[in-house]
Amino acid sequence: MQPFILALSAANDDPSILFTCLLGVGVVFVGLVCIVGIVMLMNKLTSGKDQESPTPSAPAVAPVAKAVSAPIENRQEIIAAVVAAVAEENGTDISAIRVLSFKKL
Repeated sequence: MQPFILALSAANDDPSILFTCLLGVGVVFVGLVCIVGIVMLMNKLTSGKDQESPTPSAPAVAPVAKAVSAPIENRQEIIAAVVAAVAEENGTDISAIRVLSFKKL
């Protein structure tokens, strides 16, 4: 008894090119359908009914604090740390960076 793949080939023992291409496309299509099904299942499992949905009544507004211009403690140390981090991120030397202003937000 011959295997199924070889029974579909014409005269030689190798499977036809068309059959191989169709089988490959079919496997990919079935795999994608399975992935979509798994994602939909995971979405249903993770979006349970115990999660509360936000009510669209009123948007939350952050309270506005008064601008208090208290002096920054350890100002030079904070500036040095920020400049060192920026220099490291940019891959430049610290001496190449000039701080023009530094304000507390």
